[in-house]
Amino acid sequence: MLKAELRKKYMQKRKALSIDEAFLLSEKILELFLDYFKPEKEEKVHIFIPIKKFNEIDTKIFIDAFLEKNMRVFVPKVVADNLISVEINRSTVFEASSWGISEPLSNEDSGEHHFDYVITPLLYGDPKGNRVGYGKGFYDTFFQSISASSKKIGINYFDPDEEINDVWENDIPLDYLVTPTEVLSFFNGEV
Repeated sequence: MLKAELRKKYMQKRKALSIDEAFLLSEKILELFLDYFKPEKEEKVHIFIPIKKFNEIDTKIFIDAFLEKNMRVFVPKVVADNLISVEINRSTVFEASSWGISEPLSNEDSGEHHFDYVITPLLYGDPKGNRVGYGKGFYDTFFQSISASSKKIGINYFDPDEEINDVWENDIPLDYLVTPTEVLSFFNGEV
């Protein structure tokens, strides 16, 4: 399917989830993530803050788990059309952006380029690790700026059943996809 079709289809499927369903699925994804990757103290994770109106996966429970493990946590913030990484902790002050995303008040880019994990928002991830986001290209640009050894991990409510037919040259695929039922690894196009 084409990205535009998949974007529409999975946005509708996501919006059809109740608040309770979305939270339970988010918990299952977090549990699989922790069991598979076994993150440790001082590891660095870059993770998105969910957009509530889009019924995104509740990454706040991920952030709490990471901070509990004394990991270094970074979140994205768009400043002057660039995605920067802001390091956060339990006392970080947040405010809603014009897009309705909770963001740290700070506009100070951490300057960090090596992350152990980069947990990426998406609407859909296919069986080859290709992803459909909101179409702004922020993460493709961000992926080019970070260390190649940083694990690019998508998290999604839905299993990858359909291939994306219009993958672009500049699209950067995921290394892993975590759903409520499995963790898929994508290396050399193989799962």
